[in-house]
Amino acid sequence: MGLNDTPRGERLHIALFGRRNAGKSSVINALTGQETAIVSETKGTTTDPVYKAMEILPLGPVVLIDTPGIDDAGELGMLRVSKTKEVLEKTDVALLVVDVTIGFSEYEEELMKEILSRSLPVFILLNKMDLMEENHHKLLDSLKNLYHVPVIAVSSKNLTGIREVKELLGTKVKEPENTFRIVGDLISPSDFVVLVVPIDKAAPKGRLILPQQQTIRDILESDATAIVVKEYELRETLEHLGKKPKLVITDSQVFSKVSADTPRDIMLTSFSILFARYKGNLRELVNGAKAIEELKDGDTILMAEGCTHHRQCDDIGTVKLPRWIRQYTGKELQFKTASGSGFPEDLSPYKMIVHCGGCTLNQKEMKSRIKRAKEQDVPMTNYGILISYLQGILDRCLEPFPGI
Repeated sequence: MGLNDTPRGERLHIALFGRRNAGKSSVINALTGQETAIVSETKGTTTDPVYKAMEILPLGPVVLIDTPGIDDAGELGMLRVSKTKEVLEKTDVALLVVDVTIGFSEYEEELMKEILSRSLPVFILLNKMDLMEENHHKLLDSLKNLYHVPVIAVSSKNLTGIREVKELLGTKVKEPENTFRIVGDLISPSDFVVLVVPIDKAAPKGRLILPQQQTIRDILESDATAIVVKEYELRETLEHLGKKPKLVITDSQVFSKVSADTPRDIMLTSFSILFARYKGNLRELVNGAKAIEELKDGDTILMAEGCTHHRQCDDIGTVKLPRWIRQYTGKELQFKTASGSGFPEDLSPYKMIVHCGGCTLNQKEMKSRIKRAKEQDVPMTNYGILISYLQGILDRCLEPFPGI
């Protein structure tokens, strides 16, 4: 990702659903004006959800998700169908593509039931109009009356209706707005904010990790000043700054040193605590941290991350945090890991979930994971919240958020 690219987690997620060969991939190509998705007459060409970050006017930056056919057959087909339904957890807008030459069947009915149960905005696209231009009106009207959603006759081949789809997306679908900014609502113009940024070995050479980039951008957009230091430079920086910063934001892995070096009259928090508020539910994740006190020998904790990356020898999620948790509890605990889209449907084997900040996930998916954990009565927290709890400084790190 370039410095000026919109991160995937900040883009509107538009997913296309439908049966095999309904023309989902062709519709994506028509919407983007590019050969973005592979198109074939062979059923089941799309075998896994495919994510494409694009710019589509008038929407701007989006992620288009091409899903496998919901009518795929066999054991492998059922797995693909399951993956398709997983996509609903991160979808902001659903496009249900119907092959007009075949019609609307139980497959589409089941999809609509799944989509509407999540209160998702949905458009029904009657595709392949170039093959059936005259006799589609009855189906179009009946679907409008049944579901009360936009139903559009399109042809990905000759681009009929494609402009209407884009215009409707631009006028009827609003990009989801977070209740909070990352940090901008906590600061004022001309404030100083000090960011403590150890060089993360997991980040590509020459690049800060995503939460740091996004936080710096938000500070600058607030007309405040971002001062970036390494952990061993913080004390001297604060002594020579000449003006007390409004806030110190740190990487959670160096919480202990940063807390000791930050005077008590300066507010302190971490990137992952900010992202817990920005992407999910801070109060819920703070409450989840207390579950650490109830763990018993043999309990299993799920360490979950939103992205996939090459793990270093002292990786935070698989090495450091499990070590700190064992030291704090004195218990013999088991740890399982999940990364990327592999967040389990069944959470019953786990006594606690510790999640990363979720910077690569959109708000919809992060909230879905928190909701799933709550419904299954499994406490959930995140890295930064738990680390500050283990080190006895959670109350201090929540001072920027009155009421939590």
